[in-house]
Amino acid sequence: MSETIFSKIIRGEIPCHRVYEDDSVLAFLDIGPLSTGHTLVIPKEPAVTLDALSDESAAALGRVLPRLCRAVLKSTGATAYNILQNNGSEAHQVVMHVHFHIIPRFEGRGLDIGWKPGELDHDEAERLAGQMRQLLDQDP
Repeated sequence: MSETIFSKIIRGEIPCHRVYEDDSVLAFLDIGPLSTGHTLVIPKEPAVTLDALSDESAAALGRVLPRLCRAVLKSTGATAYNILQNNGSEAHQVVMHVHFHIIPRFEGRGLDIGWKPGELDHDEAERLAGQMRQLLDQDP
């Protein structure tokens, strides 16, 4: 994995407004927030995408995300939020280090998502689900 701005933030070379830190996870306020309280949550383990992250780092993120969401809601007064996590440039990932966005929602501020649902082909879905189950059985 190449050097990223997050690597420098983890090492303390670039300042940030830290919200939370432990041995595995760092959370800090986004410098280009979509709304007040927009928080980034990153593993300290270097990995570009979530699928490349170790189970241990993923579990550490999972343990702290709910607590961070509660803190963001209480501190901002927001009653709703989005969790956003992009993997790969085609999915709009800009910083090539795993990261989650906690984006508080306020009237007229936050994240706008255009969602155009398709239709599920049940035969294709059964084939794909079976293939996924088989791959999961092979992945320790």
